[in-house]
Amino acid sequence: MKWDIRKIKEWKFYEHPQGITIPEAGNAHYYPTGSWRSQRPEINWDKCTHCLFCFIYCPDSSIIVKGEKVVGIDLAHCKGCGVCAEECPKQAIEMLKERV
Repeated sequence: MKWDIRKIKEWKFYEHPQGITIPEAGNAHYYPTGSWRSQRPEINWDKCTHCLFCFIYCPDSSIIVKGEKVVGIDLAHCKGCGVCAEECPKQAIEMLKERV
């Protein structure tokens, strides 16, 4: 089921569906979550072999890949969990304390 949420702010309490509902798939890019993190990943490009393990394991789909190569990290959505750094076989990703 797909919900028309264009006027959601005008809905009465009884018009909202019960429980948690994701009205449409693929809407995560509308909700930046990067401000939650206390540390951020940084890639050492001299060590990176573009094996894509970071891309495969990232729970937030924050690893940016183009042409089958890692080209960066989407820090607007990265929550700083460190899974990418933990799974990197070349230790090419370091978790750094977030700048305040």
